[in-house]
Amino acid sequence: MSPELVKYLSVIGEATWQTLIMVLFSTIFSMILGIPLGILLCTSDPAAGLRPKKLLYQILSVIINILRAIPFVILVILLFPFTRVIVHTAIGTKASIVPLTIAAAPFVARVIESSLKEVDPGVIAAGRSMGSTDHQLIFKILLPEALPSIVNGVTLTIINLIGYSAMAGTVGGGGLGDVAIRYGYQRYRVEYMVGSVVIILLMVEIIQVIGTRISNKMQAMR
Repeated sequence: MSPELVKYLSVIGEATWQTLIMVLFSTIFSMILGIPLGILLCTSDPAAGLRPKKLLYQILSVIINILRAIPFVILVILLFPFTRVIVHTAIGTKASIVPLTIAAAPFVARVIESSLKEVDPGVIAAGRSMGSTDHQLIFKILLPEALPSIVNGVTLTIINLIGYSAMAGTVGGGGLGDVAIRYGYQRYRVEYMVGSVVIILLMVEIIQVIGTRISNKMQAMR
């Protein structure tokens, strides 16, 4: 192989690995934050929650809506000081995980909330009639019943994070977005731009196929 091709494969390969790292860890951390928030939103809903708490629900809803409304690139910049405190730097792959997590957690929370609310109220009533506690209703009835919908929501979250990770590259976040900007745009190397886009598209397609298959299998097992 020519030195130019070796360099191309090396740059694209490293950027792909950085993107995978960003998406993997931000998905894990956003789930850790978002799932409890989603459960709390569902259970505190004043209309149909297991334990209605209007003020708590409204406060959480406002915070989540504000975070979801902020454009991601602006959120990255706003979080620079916080990111420096957490990982001691505001640029690079490791630093990008912080804003990616903050951006995805509210989305995960809404996914969990809407998925839990889709569960048939009759199933909840049946659990109540058998003496189930709120904890048992959540973890033994609501979450298992909502799992196919949750998988679809998580799939969408991962796809969004892939897109966000590309945007993080515009502000020094590394990954395929960074390669597309630094090599493809600034140096007019079209092959780097095309390679980055193709790999991002492949990631999205693979995640969507896997997520859909898992969700369908869960539905079929019911």
